[in-house]
Amino acid sequence: MTVPRVLGSTVDDQTRCTHYRTALDVVAIRFWCCQEYYPCHLCHAESAGHPAVPWPAAERDAAAVLCGVCAHELTVREYRDADGCPRCGARFNPGCRLHASLYFED
Repeated sequence: MTVPRVLGSTVDDQTRCTHYRTALDVVAIRFWCCQEYYPCHLCHAESAGHPAVPWPAAERDAAAVLCGVCAHELTVREYRDADGCPRCGARFNPGCRLHASLYFED
């Protein structure tokens, strides 16, 4: 299996970055605007060269989130409904829900 490339200021192979690097910060988001994975909105802002565009509400079944532990790609719907990875059980940072609107339209 080929693991998708994650851009931005990653600090390890589980997609943690210089902005978010707790034990639970193990996801990368594929941004709608460029279809590239970044660990967070700040990494995208620093290195993408264009403004971020959230995933449209109509695209809830698109693979858009990468588990940094097992490289499983989750759909927007799966990620929004989960507290962790359905494949490996890795827990995701619940604080990410506070800025979900930066990634996904409601």
